[in-house]
Amino acid sequence: QVRLVESGGGLVQAGGSLRLSCAASGIIFSIRAMGWYRQAPGKQRELVADITSGGSTNYADSVKGRFTISRDNAKNTVYLQMNSLKPEDTAVYYCNVEGLATRGWFGSWGQGTQVTVSS
Repeated sequence: QVRLVESGGGLVQAGGSLRLSCAASGIIFSIRAMGWYRQAPGKQRELVADITSGGSTNYADSVKGRFTISRDNAKNTVYLQMNSLKPEDTAVYYCNVEGLATRGWFGSWGQGTQVTVSS
């Protein structure tokens, strides 16, 4: 069973920075893609950024130039550095990991971490 543990959320003023981390644990043979999603109250969950095993990245237009996704393959961990935060970035942030484990291919979600940006 693959478990994801997120950390790094919190309350920050507009213009500030936060760094989110998501570590995958369990018997994992390989990880194909890792990503961050967010869901604001009353809105659908949306992709923020993702990164492939080869390091290719993809960002939502709303965060380009402000957020940076990275991964540490040795630690099965994905990070999201968030700079120049805006009140509209307020949401619960979820990590998502796709890979191969003992029971085959999996796609797992983290428990979510709250990010609140005050104006």
